[in-house]
Amino acid sequence: MTNLEVGDVVLCTVGRIEKTIVFVKIEDEDKNLEASIIMSEVAPGRIRNIREYVVPKKKIVCKVLRISGNRIDLSLRRVTKKERQELLEHYKQERSYINILKSIIGEKIEEIKKEILKKDKIYDFFEESKKNSEKLEKLIGKENAKKILEILKTQKQKKAIIKKEFSLKTTHSNGIKLIKKILEVKDAEIKYLSAGNYSIKTESEDIKKADKKLQRILNEISEKAKKNKVEFKVKEK
Repeated sequence: MTNLEVGDVVLCTVGRIEKTIVFVKIEDEDKNLEASIIMSEVAPGRIRNIREYVVPKKKIVCKVLRISGNRIDLSLRRVTKKERQELLEHYKQERSYINILKSIIGEKIEEIKKEILKKDKIYDFFEESKKNSEKLEKLIGKENAKKILEILKTQKQKKAIIKKEFSLKTTHSNGIKLIKKILEVKDAEIKYLSAGNYSIKTESEDIKKADKKLQRILNEISEKAKKNKVEFKVKEK
């Protein structure tokens, strides 16, 4: 049995390609799960060479379409850029947590990982431990937990960055002045691209917070644009 649900985004390693079907292994610390992707779910439109998108051993981010018994159907083309970026960031951070844990407890690493995975994901367990170390202390002892938390504190936190493009257009005689006023926002970097097109960038300690901040600022720009009768449109990728 699997705890996967339809709509979940998962990291996979491409296994083999048989005619129009791609077989992959879902990266799961606790289970060895195989899934498949049919040609039409690899990429939109006509695919002339499937190996332009997937090759054996390549890691790809997919979305769960269907689960029927032991069969799991995935989609590569339905994953958004935001979903892909978020999952890859989590995976990278999870690898870092495991390496830190291994440096402290050594050979017991597999045993401890199994204990964590009974109730949590590795990433979620360590994110929670940063705020409350009780579970970590119970699992590996106070002294070892203290060493791990000290390492985590000294790690340079990489900022998650979210970018989008949008346009502001108006026929008002004082249009430039209006647009400048609309673009007066905090916590974001806005750059002029061309002919009423702009890019906006926000950053935070994790991708969800960065995205939430960006959405809040875009909503603020939208409201000001509407109030001043300026056309506002976000470019969706």
